[in-house]
Amino acid sequence: MSYPIEPGDIVTVTITGIQPYGAFAVLPDHTNGLIHISEISDRFVADVHSFVDIGDEVKVKVLDIDHQSHQAKLSLKAMHRYKRRYRRAASFKRSPIVETPKGFAPLREQLPRWIKRGITKEEDI
Repeated sequence: MSYPIEPGDIVTVTITGIQPYGAFAVLPDHTNGLIHISEISDRFVADVHSFVDIGDEVKVKVLDIDHQSHQAKLSLKAMHRYKRRYRRAASFKRSPIVETPKGFAPLREQLPRWIKRGITKEEDI
């Protein structure tokens, strides 16, 4: 027997569609939900595909749910905040940036090519 999903619950959803404004998902109780682009990440989201793909199973926080229309407002970034809150402080230590012998020359050489290709994802770099 399953319990009714309520605002504040953490559930695993399956991404069923992606639009420029967010990602659609189905909840375990077959309610449809939307993760609006503003609820994907705390950082700038140029492309929702950079964070989720159709078929992905992700944990989200239920912000609001309408049981009559079977629609929910979901947040992926709330899960990132939840994880960050419980990280140990030591994990935030960062090593200093060390300049290589070539300096920034390799980046300067590649920049025109990247601009010409129109890079949109970090993986392309």
